[in-house]
Amino acid sequence: MANLKGHIFLTGFMGVGKTSTSKALGRILSVNEKDTDIMVVEKEGCAIAEIFKKKGEEYFRSLETGILDDIKKLKPSVISCGGGLVLRKENVRKMKESGRIVLLSATPETIYSHVKGSTSRPLLNGNMNIPYIKKLMEERMPKYIAAADFIIETDGFNPKEVADKIVDTYLKYIPK
Repeated sequence: MANLKGHIFLTGFMGVGKTSTSKALGRILSVNEKDTDIMVVEKEGCAIAEIFKKKGEEYFRSLETGILDDIKKLKPSVISCGGGLVLRKENVRKMKESGRIVLLSATPETIYSHVKGSTSRPLLNGNMNIPYIKKLMEERMPKYIAAADFIIETDGFNPKEVADKIVDTYLKYIPK
């Protein structure tokens, strides 16, 4: 199965399980796994929260767009995307040019249970509650859905099970 024709981009709201699922999926497919947030941190030499604080969200979003150019040069891999990566049409276009986009979906309650102890999510700092998460998810969902080649529900599944669901679904969309 390591014979991927393009990248598999895992998208979705922060805390949905993109990073842990991408690691499991990379192992299953025997391909490299990358995380756009980690790539941004490595490129800038500081944490995302610090980038937001010092240079703002727009600067961070521009860094994400640049990371997609770096990813395009890689052999097909599993890519865990930051929660806001699909908010820019340019990013979606770049992702579609080099792979398939999988939307991982979960309820606001599940998201909250995953992120409630985190201080590394600038958009949730000071707003760490289910109503705010629900509101932000509702704002983003149309863009997530528009970008997705397919959607995988994650509620009640561990990362390995979600990765297995992606493999099963992915095989239906890839010409043999």
